[in-house]
Amino acid sequence: MNQNYGALSNLRVLDLTRVLAGPFCTMILADMGAEVIKIEKPGKGDDSRSFPPFIKGESAYFMNVNRGKKSITLNLKHPKGRDIFLELVKKADVVVENFRPGVMENLRIDYEVLRKVNPKIIYASISGFGLTGPYKNKPGYDIIGQAMGGIMSVTGWPGGPPTRTGTAIADILAGLSASIGILAAVNARTLTGKGQMVDVSLMGSVIASMETLLQIYFVEKRVPERIGNRYEFIYPYDAFEAKDGWFVLGVGNDEIWNRLCRLLKENNVDTSRIEKMKTNEQRVKNYKIIREIIQNWVSQYSVEKITQILMEHRIPAAPVYSIKDIANDPHVKARGLIVSMEHPKLGILNFTGPHIKLSATPPKIRSYPPLLGEHNNIILTQYLNFSKEEIKKLEADGVI
Repeated sequence: MNQNYGALSNLRVLDLTRVLAGPFCTMILADMGAEVIKIEKPGKGDDSRSFPPFIKGESAYFMNVNRGKKSITLNLKHPKGRDIFLELVKKADVVVENFRPGVMENLRIDYEVLRKVNPKIIYASISGFGLTGPYKNKPGYDIIGQAMGGIMSVTGWPGGPPTRTGTAIADILAGLSASIGILAAVNARTLTGKGQMVDVSLMGSVIASMETLLQIYFVEKRVPERIGNRYEFIYPYDAFEAKDGWFVLGVGNDEIWNRLCRLLKENNVDTSRIEKMKTNEQRVKNYKIIREIIQNWVSQYSVEKITQILMEHRIPAAPVYSIKDIANDPHVKARGLIVSMEHPKLGILNFTGPHIKLSATPPKIRSYPPLLGEHNNIILTQYLNFSKEEIKKLEADGVI
């Protein structure tokens, strides 16, 4: 088997996306073997090519989520550029875009146009609010998705301001959701022979991630608020401060709770106030008492020591990692969650590796991130039979 063979090696994807949500989606497809042709604006490319941090002038932001792809430049506002794109659509399986709703229609390359060119095409749109509904024309950025998806309202500390998560989680959730939708559409095409549209929004992806917090409102008519690191539904399920840093404790059921109580007693901790809290419901209601007892006990230990003690008693606990901790963790490296590869211009680069593991067709980074327009000649000559002279004219006319 070819070493570059992947689970999606039979798919060709035209990637019109930029910045994060869309590129993250197509990165997953590329890691799984799909041929992803990234179509970028001539002279400028993806906006994120100008985002820091930089390595010898190249954006590490861009490179991390655009590895494994091919890059061609194409002016979709130019009639010839549009014609070239439609010819590529005939030879593609999937088109992914994350423009504001209406842009693709204005360019006359929206789904209704593309499905006539290729009835089997799968068209995925990622936007702030989706292609339907009263908010469809509103601009959508990650922070807007987090705000209106509800996650900021429950992130942070009591009495504090709404807090954005430390990463662009709305973009990431939308990218993951779009990749799932695309793969579902690919399977449906196997059954029906026809393509379809995949419509994913940042707001909807965040709302889906809110899990049972919505049920609190539906059932109890109570609006969940910011409660720090505590969890609404289970306790103790929280972060605690040791002598030299923070760690988390997850008591997910009554058996673990009983083990924790025994451990506390063995360490001469007074558990008289919590011994009768046999059920999770009781523990959630009395979390302040439990937190005080646990916090007083753990404050005498280092993070390493207290997590070791807890784990030895089969009580789930873990240190709160910094980014530096992640980058140097042996398990992270063993799982291929941080990988290195050589770039012909920049030398050795480190990337976040594929987190989805497949035994027979393992995802992997199949090629270095492309330079802007690096594959113009290859794509245009091999797929569309353009001559070198024709390609030079396209460059002179501002088409590529």
